[in-house]
Amino acid sequence: MNTVRLTAAQAAVRYLANQQVADPAGESQYFAGAWAIFGHGNVAGLGEALHAARDVLPTYRAHSEQGMAHAAIAYAKQTRRRRAMICTSSIGPGATNMVTAAALAHVNRLPVLFLPGDVFASRAPDPVLQQIEDFTDGTVSANDCFRPVSRYFDRIVRPEQLLDALPRAMATLLDPASCGPVTLAFCQDVQTEAFDFPEAFFHTQAWTIRAQPPDPREMDQLIRMLKGARSPLLICGGGVLYSGAEAALAAFAERTDLAVAETQAGKGALKWNHPCNLGSIGVTGSSTANAAAAAADLVVGIGTRLQDFTTGSRALFSAPGRRLVQINVAAYDAAKHGAVPVVGDAGAALQTLSERLSGWRAPAGARTMSTAVTAWNAAWDKATAAPAAAVAPETRVASETTVASATSLPSDAQVIGAVWRSADENSVVVCAAGGLPGELHKLWRSRRSGDYHVEYGYSCMGYEIAGGLGVKMAEPGRDVYVMLGDGSYLMLNSELATSVMMARKLIVTVLDNRGFACINRLQKASGGAAFNNLWADSHFKTPAEIDFAAHAASLGAIAEKVSTIVELEQALKRAKFSDRTHVIVIQTDPANTTEAGGAWWDVAIPEVSARPEVRAAREAYVDQLKKRTRD
Repeated sequence: MNTVRLTAAQAAVRYLANQQVADPAGESQYFAGAWAIFGHGNVAGLGEALHAARDVLPTYRAHSEQGMAHAAIAYAKQTRRRRAMICTSSIGPGATNMVTAAALAHVNRLPVLFLPGDVFASRAPDPVLQQIEDFTDGTVSANDCFRPVSRYFDRIVRPEQLLDALPRAMATLLDPASCGPVTLAFCQDVQTEAFDFPEAFFHTQAWTIRAQPPDPREMDQLIRMLKGARSPLLICGGGVLYSGAEAALAAFAERTDLAVAETQAGKGALKWNHPCNLGSIGVTGSSTANAAAAAADLVVGIGTRLQDFTTGSRALFSAPGRRLVQINVAAYDAAKHGAVPVVGDAGAALQTLSERLSGWRAPAGARTMSTAVTAWNAAWDKATAAPAAAVAPETRVASETTVASATSLPSDAQVIGAVWRSADENSVVVCAAGGLPGELHKLWRSRRSGDYHVEYGYSCMGYEIAGGLGVKMAEPGRDVYVMLGDGSYLMLNSELATSVMMARKLIVTVLDNRGFACINRLQKASGGAAFNNLWADSHFKTPAEIDFAAHAASLGAIAEKVSTIVELEQALKRAKFSDRTHVIVIQTDPANTTEAGGAWWDVAIPEVSARPEVRAAREAYVDQLKKRTRD
């Protein structure tokens, strides 16, 4: 057996650089690069190895470890999990800064490989700088924080362990059922230790992403249930997109007239104006889709884990005797909510359904909802309409005109309307947390697959700008529109500078509502007093007038502040032709949201309170729980 003597870090980098993924278009390198912020736990070992391999595996530097991990995860999401990236850090805060991103990847079933530096395996110099010591367990380090948020975790304490750990990592990252973050905690002395590795270990390997067909017996049961249903509904999740099954979904829905609703992750699988598309579903859903869900006697989820926002905390599907089926590659997800499980790839399942249901049409299908769709489109027009005129904030006066009037601060919906009108079919919108994802889920009209990139599994504030950077790296030929609130901007804005330095242009709209407006609305809806969310209701002695435009400009972006929707649309036109990242700041109304659509969401209300508002909210909450129990 021929061998080559390499350090463990060199071996890891060489192996990872030679991993390919095969699809109908051919083979491509699976890892698009490595994000690295170096420190004493990885600079000497992995840093040297990455430098030597920089022509075949590029290394990128960000300004925060969490930000670079978000960019890596967004890259994987935008490439439909066909490609991924590596993230490496030092052993202490650099490593734990990535734990939040690991949790985000875990919840959203997205692949990313974490290689945090770790303490000395030899323990000779312990305790080293930044080392966490467990008084009862000498094997614990800060990297153990990654265990619950990793699909596969290993600690590399000998170089030869890579022969087993790296293939396991790849198998996890590329398995649709187990896909998610992998962490290989890499002891810093082991990174630099040499071993005679088999040359064959570094041969190029092409992996195939599995498209597992469902069990014929499970499909038989699903087909019987569909044929016996009076009012079936299909809920499309992210699994449809990861399977590349958009065309199959459209064809199946058209042939059967089956009504389709979209989760956050599944949005864009059908164009917004497809005749079978009822729009978003759940707490942030359209009135059309939610009405269909309430009336459905058979709900078929495909590629979705049916989280609480999708199901209205399990209260949305309320028809007597309704049945639930879950088509999913993961058996864990397929059996949720007492569903009849169909374990398999979304595309394979749709193909089988199309073949075996030829000539069948849903009795109460999408066509029966046409009037409701028309009403929803009218509500969309009203919510997103540009004001008839523009009035500067300092001259605004009280008015009895509609919400769309320019005499008040614009709503999130109006800003979304402006961005949507400015974007074209080749654009991508990116968002993550606060009130915007809910409004976007309702109101963003997807023109094509892949134009909607909203992280709402973990709803992580700070993902937006870094995520936009990852999207732009995945698809550099598309305009990337990042939308975020002032709260998310203040939490993590440093990758604006990275986008400028890397010449990856983003068009960023910052909605300044002076606080955490989304949670302020939830607080008040729960009977709580306005407290500690908006700046005006916090302990601040003198709330700052933060100049977000000046701050963005200081990071190298082109930046401007606008006052009205008309000015915003003009600025978006300028941003389209800017030569680098362009940031637009607009003040918005923290209280105004789209009234149409939506569903109940289970937010527990205190049983005991001195405040009558809370007691009233508790009574309403208990009534809703009773209704859910009866259903």
